Amino acid sequence: MIWLLFLALAALALAPLAWSLLRPAAPRGRHEADLALFAAQRAELERERESGRLDEPGYQAALLELQRRLVASPADEAPATGGHAKAALLAGLFLIPAAGLGLYIYDGQPGIPAAPFEERQQVAQRDAALIEALRARIGQLPPQSDSARQGWLLLGQAERARGNYDAAADAWSRALTMRFDANLAGDLAQLEMERGNDTAAAQWLTRAMAAQPDDPRLRFLAGLAEARAGRVENARNVWRSLLADAPPDAPWRAIVERQLRELQ
Repeated sequence: MIWLLFLALAALALAPLAWSLLRPAAPRGRHEADLALFAAQRAELERERESGRLDEPGYQAALLELQRRLVASPADEAPATGGHAKAALLAGLFLIPAAGLGLYIYDGQPGIPAAPFEERQQVAQRDAALIEALRARIGQLPPQSDSARQGWLLLGQAERARGNYDAAADAWSRALTMRFDANLAGDLAQLEMERGNDTAAAQWLTRAMAAQPDDPRLRFLAGLAEARAGRVENARNVWRSLLADAPPDAPWRAIVERQLRELQ
């Protein structure tokens, strides 16, 4: 009987998707979809902040990341829809739950309890050990080699994913010292903003924009750095210039316009 209950729950969960596939769908461009996703994620962040589960620095860092993704997203592409694709999705609505249920019946163990805190702590310790091993390996490489630079890049990504922003900034700074890259400098500038180190962020942005003056993400971050430094008129000029150069269907246009309206 419990398997019938699982099937019923799966059917209820997939019913909205099935309905959306079966009904005639209005065309929806990438631009509209990106804006809708950004609005939903921002609303969720605001609810988290209001409930006290997210402090102000965390909220600002998460909002900055959402804005960066929207600015970096590509322009609209014509949506590709067709009968074969819809049929494949509908088939998947049945086959995926059926396959999952079959595998669970064959090899599932519903009596196993959830992973206790001790096991999760062991996983965290193992990740920390891997990062330390990577750091030790970097120390064994020739200091200015491409392999060492790649190691610092990987270490920075790993430390950022763990929320260790200080170590991530140090690793990326080392990689940039070995060979400058405007995109990585933009990533580091954003990281410095999230750390509250606006002075360092502005320095990296200046170097990055000297190499890629037309990059929309760098220009957006440059305006944000000016706004956070209290130079509102400079931020306004930077963002207005960005909008003037942007195509009408740029998916990040709305967020830049909103930032302009929120300037005081």
